[in-house]
Amino acid sequence: MLDITGLCKRYLPQPDEAAPAGEPNASPRWLAHNLSLTVAPGQTVALLGASGSGKSTLLAMLAGLEPPDAGRVCFDGEDITAWPPERRRFALMFQDFALFPHLNVQDNVAFALVEQRVPKAAARQQAVAMLGRFGLADRALSVVTQLSGGEQQRVALARALLSAPRLLLLDEPFSALDADLRQRLRGEFAQRIAEAGMACILVTHDEAEARAMGQRGYRLVAGQLKTLW
Repeated sequence: MLDITGLCKRYLPQPDEAAPAGEPNASPRWLAHNLSLTVAPGQTVALLGASGSGKSTLLAMLAGLEPPDAGRVCFDGEDITAWPPERRRFALMFQDFALFPHLNVQDNVAFALVEQRVPKAAARQQAVAMLGRFGLADRALSVVTQLSGGEQQRVALARALLSAPRLLLLDEPFSALDADLRQRLRGEFAQRIAEAGMACILVTHDEAEARAMGQRGYRLVAGQLKTLW
């Protein structure tokens, strides 16, 4: 179980940073202000909020990519606030896919397994099987830069699932997909998360998507979570 307690993060603008339209000066603002949240195994929590509200920063703090100013991040009763990303065994899927351009499709998907010391041949076999679930088995040996944006996003989704993380952090995971595939993957993700007992936080601008996948939903406003359902 993920347990966030009193998490704080304040955004401090640079001296030469322009203020948003209608504001006299760029000023500090809370991205997380005494924020607390629990996510149980197999549960998906959906997080909505305006651009710049701190949703992606929250995911980065949970992944260990950015330190909080205060507060604790615990998992299964263990304080992991100071742990490096590789020790947490979380998977973070970025909006921009974060695929490795020098690796082909199957090796991008297999990467996390190889890092976990799974033999490369076995990791590739599992990667191809996962790609088959996304309709991309025939692109296993393709260079990722040759794929469309939607195909690249599906590769990133396949990689995130294959590593069987303890916590899955999804940042607008379906934004580049067409409506039919987006709807199908919502259901597949929800089922897979529940079956694997993974805790999951989904960041999205799409409230219909949030309600389809999230057992609980919040809106991030001024660094605090407002309950939606």
